[in-house]
Amino acid sequence: MKKNKTANVMAGIYMLFFVALFLVLAGRFMYIQATGEVGGVSLDDWAEEQRTASYKMNAERGQIMDKNGMVLAYDRPAYRMYAILDEAYSENSPEALHVSNTEETAETLASILDEDKNEIKQILDEAVQSERFQVEFGQLGRQLTQQEKEEIEESGIPGIYFDEEPKRYYPNGMFASHIIGFARETEEETEDGVEHSITGVTGMEDVMNGVLGGKDGSISYQRDRYDKKLLDPDEIVQEPEDGDSVYLTLDQKVQTLLEDVMTQVDEQYNPAKMNAIIMNPKTGEIIAMSTRPSYNPNSPNDVENWYNDPISSPFEPGSTFKIFTWAAALEEGVYNGDETFESGTYQPNERIEEIRDHNQGEGWGEISYDEGFLRSSNVAASKLLWEDIGADKFYEYIQAFGFEDPTGIDLPDESIGQIQYNWPSEKLRTAFGQGSTVTPIQQMKAASAVVNDGKMVKPYVVDKIVDSTTGNVLEEAEPEYSGQPISPETAEEMKELLASVVNDEDGTGAPYKLDDYVVGGKTGTAQMPNPDGGGYLTGRDNYVFSFLGMAPMDDPELMVYVSIQQPELEDTESGSAPLAFIFNNVVENSLHYLDVEPDEENETNQVEEVEFPEVVDESTESAQAALEERGFDPIVIGEGENIVSSSVEPGESILPSEKVLLLTDEPTMPDLTGWSLREVMRFADMLELQTERFGNGYVSSQNIEVGKPIQEGDYLGVELEDPSGGSSDTSSDDDDADDSDEEENNESNEEETEEE
Repeated sequence: MKKNKTANVMAGIYMLFFVALFLVLAGRFMYIQATGEVGGVSLDDWAEEQRTASYKMNAERGQIMDKNGMVLAYDRPAYRMYAILDEAYSENSPEALHVSNTEETAETLASILDEDKNEIKQILDEAVQSERFQVEFGQLGRQLTQQEKEEIEESGIPGIYFDEEPKRYYPNGMFASHIIGFARETEEETEDGVEHSITGVTGMEDVMNGVLGGKDGSISYQRDRYDKKLLDPDEIVQEPEDGDSVYLTLDQKVQTLLEDVMTQVDEQYNPAKMNAIIMNPKTGEIIAMSTRPSYNPNSPNDVENWYNDPISSPFEPGSTFKIFTWAAALEEGVYNGDETFESGTYQPNERIEEIRDHNQGEGWGEISYDEGFLRSSNVAASKLLWEDIGADKFYEYIQAFGFEDPTGIDLPDESIGQIQYNWPSEKLRTAFGQGSTVTPIQQMKAASAVVNDGKMVKPYVVDKIVDSTTGNVLEEAEPEYSGQPISPETAEEMKELLASVVNDEDGTGAPYKLDDYVVGGKTGTAQMPNPDGGGYLTGRDNYVFSFLGMAPMDDPELMVYVSIQQPELEDTESGSAPLAFIFNNVVENSLHYLDVEPDEENETNQVEEVEFPEVVDESTESAQAALEERGFDPIVIGEGENIVSSSVEPGESILPSEKVLLLTDEPTMPDLTGWSLREVMRFADMLELQTERFGNGYVSSQNIEVGKPIQEGDYLGVELEDPSGGSSDTSSDDDDADDSDEEENNESNEEETEEE
């Protein structure tokens, strides 16, 4: 009886326990059912999250364009590759939809992508062992081209899929690289996984990142376990806002011409550095700018120089600085160009080491100050500063010309030089550009006063910002004056002096004469400080040769600064040879391209432009005959009977020597050997080809065989190489004049110290 009583008690306890447990659980279920929450988390929200896929929709990055709307940087599609490994993905499918053979898959991918087979196989095998549903391939599976994607798809291996992603592309390759800069893809870990975006790193891509970047959108939808949309996906789309377009002041044609000639000079003379700036001196617009060493922003690897040297790297300018010494003397009213002085050497007192002219102090006897300018006399510059202007007053002009301040150009990392102006010898040497340092862009801004009646213009490279959706102009730059260091009268007199440097038989700038335009300018040959100690480097190549010029001199439309550091010159060559090749080619052709009228005395040398006729829809035979009759030598693309497109618009006036392309209704691949990049891009635009170029210079090989049929959207790859030569005859009839400036500061004016 006692045992039964105990059992009954225990049974009652258990019953009460289970009743209590049931009531708790039932209450809990009723609570959950009533509130729809567990632990403060909404079950509806949790279920929604589990079956909802959400993705970021990247905004398309805004384009960077030249002044005329030619695209310099844009997003083009690239592809990210991934593999699905789960066999369940192939259920109810007659063929495999997942990677069924890692060995075969790795071998095929490696052959197409030119990657290591073992590395690919290891990625796949590790994912299989981890029972992962899918796997990506890291960098080797990123930024694949359309051609690579198509080759993989055509190979027939199962389980390989692609997501489209943007890739920043620069169609002109090594083109104003230090201005445009580059953008690269960045990764960010989020709750939904890794998100990819494009962010500017250098140049305009960095400075204008907020304008170009836009605002990302998003998309969400209901999905099944395989991430496929349900029949009723409840899709929500928030459209992205694409970035705005940035128009630069650069002119693609002028910039391309500058890049081409600088590449040729770089190949022939192998200099340590080269810089060039082409500016509209009336507005401050930078039309072209380039530096060497440069890089291709499509593959910015092993970059030798990240600095945009024309604005970021000050150096001793040499005799181009004499422009501002003579301008100061004219403005102060102390200059008499006919007054004579004894050239050769100058020593204000015994405590100051003497100044010597660049021809080893021999000078040219007693000459006028005007002749001293065109012969680039150091003695003349020093005497003007010390005896006429006054050292303190000249320092005021240095400040007025802006040499102690940045120009304010809208490019990153602008630097300013340092004016060494404490000791008497430093003051004397600053008068002819030695000891003190400035940047090329500082000199360009200061020299613009000669063109603008004494007023300087602020240089700039951003022309306008345009809404990429509506086409409305959001911001537009306007010319901005920045001080007036000299009067209009002084500016006019300086034009005459600068013209004499190039056009007088004794001037140091004779190699810079043009056929159709009168040029004015100032040469410079600056010694290079010895990095291992005091003084300067010796040897005929250890200089920075430069030229600051403008044309046409009656109303300058272009102002150009070019410099080259330590070129490898032949024994018979002067430092002006590579610079004149750049200056003469770029300025002559650019002025014609800009429709600047040649100077009257040179009009007989001008080649007449010819109006291009209407040839579209004409028969190939008759169109070709009509063009040849007008002096053109057209290139016919294809074997078709009719012309469907031409590279020149009807009614446009062009030089007969310009390449004219006629596209027939049965296009075939022409031989591009020897074509410039600009000509290749024009051809590609006619057929809307996808292009990729390797190298710089002119076409040496192409991926599509000559004569093979081509159609819209085909991939065209070209390899470009620098020409072996690239020089032109830039020697002057007066060799002595050029040689004189080449030796400027040579063996004389070494750095010294003295007591005041």
